[in-house]
Amino acid sequence: MNSLHGVMVVGLTGQTGAGKSTVSRIFSDNGFAVINADNVARKVVEKGSKCLDEIADFFGSEVITPENTLDRRALAAIVFSDKTKLETLNTIIYPYITGEILRCIRQYSESGKKLILLDAPTLFESRADDFCEIIISVLADADIRRERIINRDGLTPEQAQRRMNSQLDEDFFETHSDYIIHNNGELDTVSEISKEVSDKIREIYGTREHLSAKCG
Repeated sequence: MNSLHGVMVVGLTGQTGAGKSTVSRIFSDNGFAVINADNVARKVVEKGSKCLDEIADFFGSEVITPENTLDRRALAAIVFSDKTKLETLNTIIYPYITGEILRCIRQYSESGKKLILLDAPTLFESRADDFCEIIISVLADADIRRERIINRDGLTPEQAQRRMNSQLDEDFFETHSDYIIHNNGELDTVSEISKEVSDKIREIYGTREHLSAKCG
């Protein structure tokens, strides 16, 4: 039997600094299994991994620490100031991330967890949206996002802006998503909307599975 039978994968993405973590937590509380693509990205570049070897081959020893782990700050300084190098990094790392995401989806499915939220800031860039039946994007005003990134990552305003500029624009998210959640700081409102959206998706899933069972 195919362990992926009955699975619904929901993609959660959006602009950096928009505050996806709040939305992800609400979905988790509402029974969704969550795959965090940032955690996946860290896993695939662990010390001794093939992905890390490929990154070192292209970018050189300057992005590798004395402990033979990835120097994330050094790599970020390179790729967020050079679009071509960022594209090269994506070409290297995305196939590894995709493979690990598929493994996680199958693992959840085999354990009976069929409603899965894929929390992925680069959902579209990595083409992981191909796995998703429904896509949610979280957006926020630029000045709010910039401040959040500065506080979260300890960056200068210029560094934060470069990260923001490296992403897809707001229009893209709005035209490629099934649901848009705006998160400009009103936590109760965002939580309430996230709960409503997660309930609606659970309802869509339940209807689909009922019809599938009836037809089967």
